[in-house]
Amino acid sequence: MKSVLIDTNIYTHAFKGDPDTVVVLQQAKEIAICSISIGELLSGFKAGRREKKNREELAEFLDSPRVRLYSVNEDTAEFYASILHNLRRKGKPIPTNDIWIAAVAFQYGIPLFTKDHHFEQIPGLILLT
Repeated sequence: MKSVLIDTNIYTHAFKGDPDTVVVLQQAKEIAICSISIGELLSGFKAGRREKKNREELAEFLDSPRVRLYSVNEDTAEFYASILHNLRRKGKPIPTNDIWIAAVAFQYGIPLFTKDHHFEQIPGLILLT
């Protein structure tokens, strides 16, 4: 597998040592993560008791040569708008941050690795679950 965009929950599952998650990540040549997921992680860290340690582990993860950080930009916003419009038409809303994550996957043509089934509501999104 060439590249995989990880959803926030995949990062969490990997650091908890979930064997199925770890195997998929070991097979990827590149592990992509977007700035939206970083924001979700940092928010979770602030709510916990291990913020400093969690931030250190995240920094180490991001420094890995196999990890690439994708930020949102104007092109991402176009994908976001299309996804949101289609979900509204179908009456199938999903969390806003997840729409942004899906938009990054579409923008860069990267499969999304997630444990959240609501991503299945987005037609054309390539998912690893």
